[in-house]
Amino acid sequence: MPAFVAVETAFPKNYYTQDQIIDALKNIWKEKVKNTKRLQSIQENVLVGGRHLSMPLEDYFKGKTFGERNHHFIQTAVDLLEEASKNILGRYHLRAQDISSLWSNTVTGFAIPSLEARLMNRLPFASDTKRVPLLGLGCMAGVAGINRVNDYLKAYPHEAVLFLSVELCSLTFQVEDISVANLVSTGLFGDGAAVVLMVGDEHPLAHSAPLHILSSESVFFPESEDVMGWDVGETGLKIILNKNVPDVTENQLAGPLKSFLKKHNLQLNDLHNVLAHPGGPKVLLAMEKILDLPQKGLTHSWNSLNERGNMSSVSVLDIFKRHLDEYEEQSRKAKGKMALSLAMGPAFSAEIGLLKWN
Repeated sequence: MPAFVAVETAFPKNYYTQDQIIDALKNIWKEKVKNTKRLQSIQENVLVGGRHLSMPLEDYFKGKTFGERNHHFIQTAVDLLEEASKNILGRYHLRAQDISSLWSNTVTGFAIPSLEARLMNRLPFASDTKRVPLLGLGCMAGVAGINRVNDYLKAYPHEAVLFLSVELCSLTFQVEDISVANLVSTGLFGDGAAVVLMVGDEHPLAHSAPLHILSSESVFFPESEDVMGWDVGETGLKIILNKNVPDVTENQLAGPLKSFLKKHNLQLNDLHNVLAHPGGPKVLLAMEKILDLPQKGLTHSWNSLNERGNMSSVSVLDIFKRHLDEYEEQSRKAKGKMALSLAMGPAFSAEIGLLKWN
């Protein structure tokens, strides 16, 4: 079984409370949004307390072009990935040359050459390092990336892989768009990056890794393209966010989830914990319902949402880190028990992973 060794996160230095962001939005939209109480209510109802932003708050209202924002995306994204990569390599006394494959993911900017190629010009990875860039998976890419690297490592059990994910969601902010979807988006999404270290089961780090990945499953719901995604236009990426996401979660995900567990002779109460992408408050409540958990039972998911907002694919990796930090303190309680990873994204679709605490 391939192993999940560690994850390191990195965040832009700019951090703002939700109240600071609300005040700025009220000022910029005072002529467009007549009912500022409604704007404030939407912003507060997502239950985000603060977020990291890749630019100073005032810069979002200066009319930067899509090209200018994308240039900033590339620079900031590679900086954050370099920071997290150095930290995770140093923590395990690995050289960049010890990594056989680099996988990268984003859905909030465009980089050609891709992000992992640009990182190779910062850190001395071997010139024959295999590269796999991912695009378009959105919020579910954190779990999907782990699952696909797991598939790869089954074929190459001696190798070590870095999975890089960075999302600068704030750069997609549309100043002229006062749709409900954009008002929710400006209240919900934040910025961050994460780097995951995974190894095959014959790698020296496999034995001491905290998590082993047992299985995974992809779930696709046909004819649901209007649920979540981006509309790409002259001003950049415009959010597609259907209000029915929580209903789709509750009504369509429960069946595939229970079927996946049944394949492994497991039930929901066999799970020690669930590492779930937060989405938003209503999505989390829907997840807790289908997982048969008490309200606010997904503690780390709620805390990540409150402290950092929804960082698309990076959020679930931040939640992995929170669980791993807790595991180091309570390893005896978790040892040998099962965990589930879960995230949803555009198409509409989902990724599920079954993991075991080592």
